[in-house]
Amino acid sequence: MKPRRLPADFPNILIVLIDDVGPGTPETYGGEVHTPNLSRIAKTGISFNRFHSTAMCSPTRASLLTGRNHTRVGNGQIAELANDWDGFSGTIPKSSGTLAEVLKDYGYNTAAWGKWHNTPAAQTTSKGPFDYWPTGYGFEYFYGFLAGEASQYEPHLVRNTSPVETPEKLDDGSDYHLTGDIADDAILWLREQQAFSPDKPFFMYWATGASHGPHQVPIKWADKYKGRFDDGWDNYRERVFARAKKLGWIPENTKLTTRPDSLASWESIPDDEKPFQRRLMEVFAGFTEHADHHAGRIFNELERQGRLDNTLVFYIWGDNGSSAEGQNGTISELLAQNGIATKIEDHLRAINQLGGLDVLGSAKTDNMYHAGWAWAGSTPYKSTKLVAAHFGGTRQPMAVSWPKRLNADNRPRSQFHHVVDIVPTVYEVLGITPPREINGVPQDPIDGVSMQYTFNQPEAEGERKTQFFDIMGSRAIFHDGWMASTFGPRTPWTPGSPDLSTWDPRDDNWELYNLEEDWSQAHDLAADMPERLRDMKELFLIESTKNKNLPIGGGLWVPVLHPEDKPAPPYTDWTFTGAITRMPEFTAPALGARPNTVTIDAVVPEKASGVLYALGGFSGGLTCYMDDGYLCYEYNLFEIERTKFRSEKRIPAGEVQIEVVSDFELVKPNLVGNIVLKVNGEKVAGGKVPRSAPLTFTANDCLDLGSDLGSPVSEFYYDRKPFEFSGTLNTTKVTYHE
Repeated sequence: MKPRRLPADFPNILIVLIDDVGPGTPETYGGEVHTPNLSRIAKTGISFNRFHSTAMCSPTRASLLTGRNHTRVGNGQIAELANDWDGFSGTIPKSSGTLAEVLKDYGYNTAAWGKWHNTPAAQTTSKGPFDYWPTGYGFEYFYGFLAGEASQYEPHLVRNTSPVETPEKLDDGSDYHLTGDIADDAILWLREQQAFSPDKPFFMYWATGASHGPHQVPIKWADKYKGRFDDGWDNYRERVFARAKKLGWIPENTKLTTRPDSLASWESIPDDEKPFQRRLMEVFAGFTEHADHHAGRIFNELERQGRLDNTLVFYIWGDNGSSAEGQNGTISELLAQNGIATKIEDHLRAINQLGGLDVLGSAKTDNMYHAGWAWAGSTPYKSTKLVAAHFGGTRQPMAVSWPKRLNADNRPRSQFHHVVDIVPTVYEVLGITPPREINGVPQDPIDGVSMQYTFNQPEAEGERKTQFFDIMGSRAIFHDGWMASTFGPRTPWTPGSPDLSTWDPRDDNWELYNLEEDWSQAHDLAADMPERLRDMKELFLIESTKNKNLPIGGGLWVPVLHPEDKPAPPYTDWTFTGAITRMPEFTAPALGARPNTVTIDAVVPEKASGVLYALGGFSGGLTCYMDDGYLCYEYNLFEIERTKFRSEKRIPAGEVQIEVVSDFELVKPNLVGNIVLKVNGEKVAGGKVPRSAPLTFTANDCLDLGSDLGSPVSEFYYDRKPFEFSGTLNTTKVTYHE
């Protein structure tokens, strides 16, 4: 029997992480989204108003779990857009062990739920390898999704290392929704943990997919906010700013930063588009309140069990600021990731065909609000998610409670801290010395600084003196109360991809702020203090070198410069036998972007129907299926453009060979596809796809053969999903050709 390494009264540890929400959203700190459970933790504990993220998903999570800077642990970019440079590899090295690994070895039960986003994208199939899955990083149990986002209604989920299908209903009998599901599962785990291991403390990491896009929530939650945002984002920002000051959340001398010239004012939005823009914000608000509601269910369960009093809760409001990736407002938010520019009329036309504004927030849209709402959600700061230069991308409210040991205090903790500081805080609270080795692997230094000194000393001098930030060339350095920043070459809210052919990071314009006098980065002192700015820029390069953050802008390689280099399987041909399901898109052949031929040998019955293969989901994808004996193909460009082909005659019954030949060429600015459908060597249909998706259709959906699980690609068979093929698939071969 292993010796017990913990006293009996060691606290449980619970980290709640909400996704893509800025400091100006929760009512707890002045926003207008109802957050009673964030308020509950704040009122029973303390809050931090100068706590920071990295400005992006995977990087923040890697830092949070390891206590190291994001590029030190290979996460300078999200996992799906990783590259070969050390700081951007998308793989947390085993030399930077996670909090879960250490706590498990000290006797904790460890478990994680929801969004993970720290496994190399090409390693996410059911055949692993599993070294870099949650269970390979110290979590004894995981239930959630590995990618950066998921449909809230039809997600691709795994339990530990096995794909699982979602239940039809939640525990309360309501229709399925992902946030409710991970709360149900966490509550069951807590009950089992109490029953099976009552002598063990636990570490829970509960990370919602909300409020990352797609913004999806039952309509009753969105309807709670009807009319609340009718006067637009500029006025919302004014109200939140005044309320945050009144609450004492921000200093009285804080200045409200101005709207960037590149971001539309509410007044400039045409009146006929405003109902769409308002509804997008109502859906986001309902979605966000819904996430807080389900976090509260976990708190309630711990209270019922008598364990909340001795649970150290970190409720982190955002892995980065509010997201501007919806750009001008969208019904399919991966348009932005693919650099495809659209007009609002495209979205309105598509939404009207689907049923009007009430369909927003449903399984039929992957909607995301206008970037103006994200900017408003970042009040009083500049910018949004993906901007590491400004606090609108990096400043995250955090509430911490531990009723048994931490006195409730409504005075904000204003010491400058960062997500890397969570791990050393837990270690100090528990009296753990960071291990020199984990599983025989020597460990890297921890970059974080414990925040425990602030728990009962709200006015204590801050102990974090330096912190660097960099996401895709948007970068900053904090040192002794000063911040030097440069915006970078990419504006998240501007549609399309930037031209980087002449960009040189050495020529970027830098800003300088005295944060002791200028809370919100409102007054740029660069022109007044060139020597200090020079020293800060040099310090940034020193920190970048120490933390593998070179080359500057390394994270831009895949999303902007070379989409063809995205993480992908090493194969150029595949052979599938029979029906195969749930092959994550990033591990599957790129049927919608690389020249390829799909050859299907099948037994086709009379008037056959059903899916032969489908990649992606309703928000974007492609599918080849049969309908009443006719061969059909659809390329769904993110709902705004659907290209369809159908054979003129029925396909003969019996043993049949079906070929789909896809050729793609760049006709700037579009990737154009030419599709030919053949049966037994003869062309039966085909034509041109005017625009294709160069990067990816989805973050979390899959390739299926013989059916279309998860979110169905085509509206044609939406009500018949998964629309299983009525015949027999023998073999399906995919071959790339150039």
